[in-house]
Amino acid sequence: MRQVLSEGRHGRQLHLIIGPVGAGKSTFARALGLKHRAVLLILDDWMAQLFGADERPATGRIEWYLERRDRCFEQIWKLTAALCEVGTRVVLEIGLIRRDERAVFYRRVDDAGYDLAVYVLDAPRSVRRDRVMRRNEERGETFAQVVPLELFELASNMWEPPDDEEASERAVRFM
Repeated sequence: MRQVLSEGRHGRQLHLIIGPVGAGKSTFARALGLKHRAVLLILDDWMAQLFGADERPATGRIEWYLERRDRCFEQIWKLTAALCEVGTRVVLEIGLIRRDERAVFYRRVDDAGYDLAVYVLDAPRSVRRDRVMRRNEERGETFAQVVPLELFELASNMWEPPDDEEASERAVRFM
């Protein structure tokens, strides 16, 4: 991690941080953003600010979340593109826990002609679960919203780390 934080790059650079819930992505994103003097865009912050006070439906909660996540993602992408066009580095922590979601994102990045570095953070599920439950209680610096245990488990089950093909096609760094 120190090596990554000590490196500097210039130009229209995107840094994408991926990993399962509780892997330390937000903490790493903040450090990476400071080191590279980059704008930090974290999906959870947007979701909490824009929809945190909204009442969740009794049924269809996943659909409710996904629709709002996708709207936030589109706005985050528009802001990312605008920042890159003026030469500002951007650190993104925007979910993308599934390979198919990342493939769509990679196509956007390629079409726009941006440089992309991908950082993968992970930890054993028990460690991540403890971190998330502690973050729920302490509500410290990286807290955006409560992550119920059932949501933690669901998201953890959905996590697909980059396979060999994805890692070989991208500048993927396993932290």
